[in-house]
Amino acid sequence: MSPICIYNVFMAGRPPKNNATEFGKHLAELRKAAGLSQMAVAEALRIPQRNVSFYEREARGLPPNLLKPLAELLGVSAEEILGINEEKASKRGPKSRLERQFEEIQKLPRPKQEFISKLLGEILTANLVA
Repeated sequence: MSPICIYNVFMAGRPPKNNATEFGKHLAELRKAAGLSQMAVAEALRIPQRNVSFYEREARGLPPNLLKPLAELLGVSAEEILGINEEKASKRGPKSRLERQFEEIQKLPRPKQEFISKLLGEILTANLVA
């Protein structure tokens, strides 16, 4: 009789040989905060997934040609990826609903933007009087 091997989630992949670098941990946090998998990042940057894994576990930095596209993909600045001015970056959470709405308004044609601006002005004025 052959032994039965039960596969579970703890058997997936290899265990890391060493602890991740501080840069790698930070990069992984940014990726997860953006809601992306390593594979999604790899496909967007057109690099192998194993490279993304390497950057998150062993690397101390990124190749310069990946910095800007990765920052755009994650929705953060290159400085934030590199950990520059980290105190300022760590205080910032995800964009609020209102911020996302204002970004969408900026994409509208000028007349619609002016209409929304006028409407907001009237609402704010009414609230100041009340």
